[in-house]
Amino acid sequence: MLRKISIASAVILSISAISAQKIKNSRLERPKLVVGLVVDQMRWDYLYRYYNKYGNVGFKRLLNTGYSLNNVHIPYVPTVTALGHTCIYTGSVPAIHGIAGNDWTDKETGKNVYCTTDESVKPVGTTNVKVGSHSPKNLWSTTISDELRMATNFQGKVIGVSLKDRASILPAGHTPNGAFWFDDSTGDFITSSWYMNDLPQWVKAFNARKMPEKLVANGWNTLLPIDQYTESSPDNSAWEGLLGSAKTPVFPYSNLAADYKDRKDNIRYTPFGNTLTLKLAEAAVEGEKLGSDDIVDMLAVNLASTDYAGHKFGPNSIEVEDVYLRLDQDLAQFFNYLDSKVGKGQYTVFLSADHGGAHSVGFLQEHKITTGFFGDGMEKNMNEKLKEKFGVDKLINAIDNYQIYFDRKLLKEHKLDLDEVKDFTVEEIENDPNDLYAVSVTKVQQSTIPEPIKQRIINGINRQRSGDIQLISHDSMLPPYSKTGTTHSVWNSYDAHIPLIFMGWGIQHGESNQAYFMTDIAPTVSSLLKIQFPSGNIGNPITEVIGK
Repeated sequence: MLRKISIASAVILSISAISAQKIKNSRLERPKLVVGLVVDQMRWDYLYRYYNKYGNVGFKRLLNTGYSLNNVHIPYVPTVTALGHTCIYTGSVPAIHGIAGNDWTDKETGKNVYCTTDESVKPVGTTNVKVGSHSPKNLWSTTISDELRMATNFQGKVIGVSLKDRASILPAGHTPNGAFWFDDSTGDFITSSWYMNDLPQWVKAFNARKMPEKLVANGWNTLLPIDQYTESSPDNSAWEGLLGSAKTPVFPYSNLAADYKDRKDNIRYTPFGNTLTLKLAEAAVEGEKLGSDDIVDMLAVNLASTDYAGHKFGPNSIEVEDVYLRLDQDLAQFFNYLDSKVGKGQYTVFLSADHGGAHSVGFLQEHKITTGFFGDGMEKNMNEKLKEKFGVDKLINAIDNYQIYFDRKLLKEHKLDLDEVKDFTVEEIENDPNDLYAVSVTKVQQSTIPEPIKQRIINGINRQRSGDIQLISHDSMLPPYSKTGTTHSVWNSYDAHIPLIFMGWGIQHGESNQAYFMTDIAPTVSSLLKIQFPSGNIGNPITEVIGK
């Protein structure tokens, strides 16, 4: 009898041990690959504006099988590219992670600083020092890509790809296996000595294919008959910019091949820049064997042509609509590639945007919506008033990122009090009815500026790198350089309301209108992968997405 009880007990214990092991193993499960897709300048409404024109396996696959967050906003200003990519991958804001803009003004020297320029590194794959001398050295916080590398003892691989240097470098973090960006002087993808001393063979092979030339060979015409672009304004609208040698902004762009030969950056403004980037992403999966084993890898992809086209033509142009319809096809092909190479259900994708974009001033004027240009002549006018008040010329050194920088050297030489100069400037600016708010960055908390603007200013001001005064314009007011096309930078929904969709391994299907922030992306991915949150993270995991 005792023997039978012992045998039964042993069986129970064995089953319990197996069950416990299964639970333990399930807690350690991860996807084989995480793919971050950041669509540059993608307004949230583009998901639905062009919905009826999309196929079933691109954007619609994300929406119909993934989890879509419909109320995600950027929690800082200025809403620009470098900050968006950094926030997505750090879960942090400029006040903490150190990237204060695409560029900023050094307060001590008065010189312009580009976010990823690093004169201590050498270009790799090009002789163009300006294009190739870049690194993440100005980034103070870790990224989810850094945390993944450390969590796997650097066995998990990370690759960043983009046409833009900053959109490849900042998401990939400090420790990737590679970050690659497009060189307009050669038409090749390159990197810097921060990462390696020679291009990998797979990148050399990709460059040797001369794919950009093939993509632009037949010019650019609409994917669909042009009369089907009912979501956009008529072709040749007055507020559209010109591409290459085109005399008018109309399809077809038959001279694209010659224009590319003359200036290779012309491909950036067309849908073929996105195609090129996703083909490089596929080459990275193949060349680095991403997702080929049980150690999770990460691929950070920026699709930048949507931004270039938006800046050039404006959100309501047929050109921008065509870029998105073609991107939809490219995404479908890319997902099919991942299905076959990594395995359907074996990888996780998240798609978001670094910022949105405003309607063109000309478009808004056509439809009697209040708009105009903000800040035209402000630096000159304010410097004249400051000279009259304090007797010193050119006290304002720069206006950048909607921020005013004062010349520290002049202030010191003439023994001027910075706070007094700032207070005078703020008062003068706010006397102008064309300006909504101006505030000293050290007095934001005490200001009468309403939420959520106040907190977004606080989050966006980096004590060491940002300006001295933050400017807030009226709605739909664009800077004077955007006479055609559009731009972005402000707190308003057209710039700050972004898409966010998760799909694949570990993701349930659904959607939510609950409020979230861009800072919540990194901790959500970290929780999914069971890795540490990035060092400067201030966001929270979106539990709706991962079901925990």
